[in-house]
Amino acid sequence: MSRRRGKAVEEEKADIDLTPMLDVVFIMLIFFIVTASFVKEKALDVNVPDPNETDQRTNEDNKNILLMVDANDEITLGGSRIDTRAVRARIAQLYAENPEAIVIVRAHNKSSADTYVQIADAAKEVSPGIQVSLVPSEN
Repeated sequence: MSRRRGKAVEEEKADIDLTPMLDVVFIMLIFFIVTASFVKEKALDVNVPDPNETDQRTNEDNKNILLMVDANDEITLGGSRIDTRAVRARIAQLYAENPEAIVIVRAHNKSSADTYVQIADAAKEVSPGIQVSLVPSEN
């Protein structure tokens, strides 16, 4: 019987107490949660009007400034291709002729969002109150 008691005593000595390790893990977890900085992601404020409404609006009055962006991020205004650096000047010219105009960007599905942002920024430089709408292209 002494052998059995000896083995039981040895088994008790071989057990590892995990409580201190769990305490350390929880303290580290709390430390990382408290010191972490959470970044709020910014989103684009995009006006996407009803497709039926924009088709009627663009067809009824050609006063709006319509920019087309194709899959290769090439910008077209009034049938002619323009460079991204000239967008601001062209919008300023057309907006001076009609201050009630809305900038409509008809973008291809595969065009990059960066092109839209450049156009929207250029329009906002012309007039902070100008409305910029994004309309998906039919192609």
